[in-house]
Amino acid sequence: MTQTAPRPTDQPASLTLDEAVARAALLDVERYDVALDLTGLLDGDTLTTTSMITFTCSEPGAATFVDCVAEPVVATLNGAPLDLSTAADGRIPLPALADRNTLVVTSRQSDTGSGRGVLRTVDPSDGLVYVWTTFEPDDARRLWACFDQPDLKAVHAFTVDAPASWLVISNTAPASVTRKTSTDTGQEARTWVFEETPRLSPYVVVVNAGPFHEIRAERGGYDLGLYCRRSLRPLLERDTDELLAVTEHGLAWFGVRFGMPFPQRRYDQIFVPNMGGAMENWGAVTHSDIMLPRSEPTPTDRLQIAEVVLHEMAHMWFGDLVTMRWWDDLWLNEAFATWAAAWAQAAMPAYADVWAALAVGRKRMAYQTDQTAATHPIRGTVPSVADALANFDAITYSKGMSVLRQLHAYVGEDAFLAGLQQYFRDHAWGNTVLEDLMTAVGKAAGRDLSGWTDAWLDHAGTDVVALETDRPGAGQTGGTGGATGTVTVTSPDEHAPRPHRLDVASFADDGTLVAVTELTLDEPVSSVELPDAACHLLNAGDLTFAATRSDAASETWLREHAGRLPDVLSRALAVNGAWDRLFRGELGGAELVDRVCAVLQTERNPYVVGPFLDLASIAAERWTAPAAVEAQRARVAETALGLADDPALRLPALQTLARHAGCDDQFDVVEAAAADDVDLAWRLMARRAELGEYDGDAAEALLARDPDPDAWVSALVARAAAPDPEAKEAVWQAVMVEDRVPRTEALYALGTLFWRPGQRDLLRPYAGRYLAALPELRGSLLSMGVQLTRMYPAAVADEAFLAEARRLEADPSLPDFVRKGLRELDDVLARQLAARAL
Repeated sequence: MTQTAPRPTDQPASLTLDEAVARAALLDVERYDVALDLTGLLDGDTLTTTSMITFTCSEPGAATFVDCVAEPVVATLNGAPLDLSTAADGRIPLPALADRNTLVVTSRQSDTGSGRGVLRTVDPSDGLVYVWTTFEPDDARRLWACFDQPDLKAVHAFTVDAPASWLVISNTAPASVTRKTSTDTGQEARTWVFEETPRLSPYVVVVNAGPFHEIRAERGGYDLGLYCRRSLRPLLERDTDELLAVTEHGLAWFGVRFGMPFPQRRYDQIFVPNMGGAMENWGAVTHSDIMLPRSEPTPTDRLQIAEVVLHEMAHMWFGDLVTMRWWDDLWLNEAFATWAAAWAQAAMPAYADVWAALAVGRKRMAYQTDQTAATHPIRGTVPSVADALANFDAITYSKGMSVLRQLHAYVGEDAFLAGLQQYFRDHAWGNTVLEDLMTAVGKAAGRDLSGWTDAWLDHAGTDVVALETDRPGAGQTGGTGGATGTVTVTSPDEHAPRPHRLDVASFADDGTLVAVTELTLDEPVSSVELPDAACHLLNAGDLTFAATRSDAASETWLREHAGRLPDVLSRALAVNGAWDRLFRGELGGAELVDRVCAVLQTERNPYVVGPFLDLASIAAERWTAPAAVEAQRARVAETALGLADDPALRLPALQTLARHAGCDDQFDVVEAAAADDVDLAWRLMARRAELGEYDGDAAEALLARDPDPDAWVSALVARAAAPDPEAKEAVWQAVMVEDRVPRTEALYALGTLFWRPGQRDLLRPYAGRYLAALPELRGSLLSMGVQLTRMYPAAVADEAFLAEARRLEADPSLPDFVRKGLRELDDVLARQLAARAL
C-alpha cells in the first residue's frame, strides 16, 4: 500500500541547471491531465489535485524525479504504487522508467495564504472568496506534480471542480461546464473541463477561480474577456473601453509584425487582489487589480496600465510560444516584452510619448542600478532556479529593454523584424538560447553580431559618451557654419567600449531643432561634424544605453534652458542627465530640485509631469541636507500648485501638492479637490498626520466613504505618517511582523510615509529592527520585495546604519534576493548621504 509522505519543508530543493539538463535529455513530456478540486477553498484552505503525466524516457531503466511541493497522498508509476516515504525536498523519486510512462500523483496543498504559487483571498467588503495561481519560475510544483522546468513543455488539459457560484478561468476556453454535488462537503459545485493547451512550459499555465464579474467582447476577430472581483465592477466598467482598445491594438500589431497571429480566439485578462505585477499565462493573463485605480487614473496611470497589458501580451510570442531553455536567458524574456510593449504602445496616438515616460522612469532606474554594487551583466550564469530569482531587477527588464532598442536601431527595423519572424517560425512551441535569436537577426541584417552580443550582454556597467567641440563659448554660436568635435566612449571596466548607434540633435538658442546627426560609434574616439547651434544633445531619441556628457557650452545651455527643447523626449533626457549627475555626486539635491522645477515652469506633457514631480520630491526628501529639506519641499509644492489649474496635469499636480502642502492656500486647493476624490483625501490626511494633525474621527469617516474594498490599507498608510509611537508600531506589526497588508496602490506609498525625514529620533529604533528582520524574511518574492525595498529607512538612515547594513550583506542566512537588493539599497543610501553633505 502506498505510504503518505510527511509534509514538505518550507524550503524545497531548488532545481539546478545540471539537474535540468540531465532531466531534459532523458524525458520528453507529452501531456499533463490535471484535475483540481477547489471546493475546499470556499470555507477552508486546502485544495487537492491529481496530476497524470504522460512522458517518454530515452533510456529505459533510468531514474529521475518529479517535482511536488504539495503534500503527496498517493502516486503510481505505470500502475505500480510509489513509496512516498522516499519523497523529500519537494521531489518524488521515479525509479526504473519505461520507454513510455504514465505517472499519477494525487496531492493536497494547504499553503494557500502566502501567495507562493496560489493565493486564496477573502474580499473584506463582501466576504467573497477568490483564488488565483501564478507559477513563475517554479511554483507549479506547489499545486501538482510536474517536471517544473521551462524546456519540458507539454500539452495541458485541466478539469476543475469549483463551488457553483464561481467562474473558473484557465489558458483555454471551457469545453464544458456541468453541475455536480461535492462528495466531500455536499455543496453544489460545477465541473469545468477546458480545451487542451498547446505545448507550454509549466510556469505559464493557470487556474483562477471565484465569483468574478465578467465582461466579454468581440474585437479584431478575438473573443476578449475581462474579469475582476465583484466589488471592483464599477472600476472595470470605467476602464473597459480603454483596456479593450489596447488589447485589440496589441494583438493586431504583434500578429502582423511578428509574422504570426496569436493562434487562439480567446484571450482573457483577470484582475485579482493582493498580487504584485502581472503574469503572462498563455491566453489568460493575470494582473494585480492595482491596475484598476481606485480613483480617476492619472495620465501616468493610463500609460503604465497600457504598457503592462502590452508587455504581458508580447510574452505570448516571446516566452510562451518560444521559451528560453533555462533561466540564464530570463533577461531576454522580460527585456523583449518591455521593449515590444513600448514599441507597440508608441504606435497608438494616445501613448505616442511612451519613450519619454520610460526614459525618466524605467530607464533611469536601470542606469541607477547599473552604477551600484548590485550591477551585473545582462546575462550570466544561473546555477539554480533560486539564483534566477535574484535577477528580477532593473538590469533584467529595463537595461535589457534599452539594449534591444539599441539592437533595433543598430541593424535597422526591417532586418530586426525579419530576424524575429524567422525566429518565431523556426522555434514555435520550442525552447531556445540567446544565440538562436542573435543568429536570426544577424543573418537578416547581414552582420556577425557575436561581438555586439559579448559587449552588450556579458559586461556590467554603463558606458559614458562624451562630446568635445571647438566652439567658442558657453551657449554661443560661432557663426562659422558648424563645430568640429570628438565623441569619446569610455567603458566602466577594462573592456573595450560598446558599439553605439545614436543621434545628436542640435538646437538653436530658442529651442528650434537645427539638425539631427546620426552616429555609429565603433571606436573609443570618433570625430564628428556638427552644425552651428546653441546646444548639442547626445543620444537624442534615446536609442542607446549610455550616460552622456555634451560639450561645456551645451551643458551650460541645458542647465539653464532645458525647458525650451521642442520635444518631450529631449526634455526627459535633459532631466535624466541632471539626475545622473546627482547620482554620480556631481550636484546636490537642491540643485536637482531647481533644475526640475525650472523645466516644469513650461512643461505641459501629461506623461512626464508626474514623473518629473516625483523626481523633485525624492531629491527634496532624500538627497538634500536635513536642514534644507522643508525648504526644498516647499519649492516642489509651489511648482505643483502652479500646474494644478491645467486640467491635463491636475491630478499629478494635486497629488504632489498633497504630499508637501505647507500653507493654508495650498491646503485649501487640495481640500477642495479631495471632496470628490477619496485617494486625494487620504494623501492629504497623511500630510496632516505628518504635521502632527492626525484626526482619528476624520479617518473613520473617510473609511466609511471610501468604496475601495481595501480602504483600510489607505487608512493605515495615512496613519503611518504621524509622529506617534503607537501609529508607527501598528504599521510595523502589520507589514514586517504579520505580513497581512494586501498589495494595493496605497501599500507602495507606505515606506515613504512611514520614514518621514523629520522624525529621525522616533524612527531610529525601527532602522535597527529593519536590519534584524532581514535574515528572517521568507515567503513569496513579492512579499519579501515589499518588506525589503518599501521599508528600507533611506530617509532617516545615517552612516552608522549604513555600516551595519553593509556588514549584514555578508550574512549567509540572507536569501540571495534579499542580499542583492540590500546591496543596491545600501549603495544608493551612501550616495544620498554624500549628497546631503554637499
